[in-house]
Amino acid sequence: MDVPTPWQVVLDLPCTEVALGPHRFDIRHRALVMGILNRTPDSFYDQGRYYDFEAFLAKAEELVAEGADFLDVGGVKAGPGPEVSPDEELERVIPAIEALRARFDVPLSVDTWRASVLEQALAAGAVVGNDISGFADPDYLAVAAAAGASVVATHIRIGPRVADPEPVYDEPVVHAVAGFLRDRAVRAEAAGIPRERVMVDAGLDLGKTAAQSLELLRAHDRLATLGWPLFLSASNKRFLGELVGTAVEDRREASDAAHALGIALGSRILRAHDVRGARRTADVMAAVLAARATIAAAAAGAGP
Repeated sequence: MDVPTPWQVVLDLPCTEVALGPHRFDIRHRALVMGILNRTPDSFYDQGRYYDFEAFLAKAEELVAEGADFLDVGGVKAGPGPEVSPDEELERVIPAIEALRARFDVPLSVDTWRASVLEQALAAGAVVGNDISGFADPDYLAVAAAAGASVVATHIRIGPRVADPEPVYDEPVVHAVAGFLRDRAVRAEAAGIPRERVMVDAGLDLGKTAAQSLELLRAHDRLATLGWPLFLSASNKRFLGELVGTAVEDRREASDAAHALGIALGSRILRAHDVRGARRTADVMAAVLAARATIAAAAAGAGP
């Protein structure tokens, strides 16, 4: 474990803009909220509540109304479960993306680690590839670059769909994750994806114990200095449930607390189930950070 260091509220980001398709967002103070839409019958959180297409569309409308900046559509859950073929994944996500594009003027993301699914999703209207495998598919970045898409590089120790209940790292977990994310982001840029279209995510709970996920959350100020916009995927995660002793359906307040801390430490994209809570948290934190920047600028202008 790393020796604890004092938290540093991150006021100056190395990358202050995120580009998602034709949309460009200033993230100096205001965090974006990505609304989660699962087209899976076995999601860890909603357990298939929105697998039905009409329920899915109704949920999407709710998330947009609550302030989602963009929407993330997934057709395969991250954890172990029944095999889902590429064709089945496509059947779940492509009609969903097409329907969302026809209804809402917000950027769309596809949560997939398969380049073949990414390619068709981008053709259907998605503009972001959210890959929890860390670009394990060798064609993933080339597909994204050719379409002018944005990508999310997520750390995972083994890979999607593989149980990893007792992860062990050969170096401090923060060092391991930071090195992995730097490597994947550099690869994305080398493939032709500009920095403002490359986001990084520590992958809390993905091949991490609760203690390791908490350590990584605490270290988000260090991850924010890597140079790319920083994602936070803490919503309703297992480590929060272990901290507060609640089931997955009762982690809203813990998620809001993680979001507020993450923003203070430099995260500027929140992947959230409860968009309304995340949006309110992000807006309060944006006001605090903007006020702090104004005070700092005034003090600097006053001179000695």
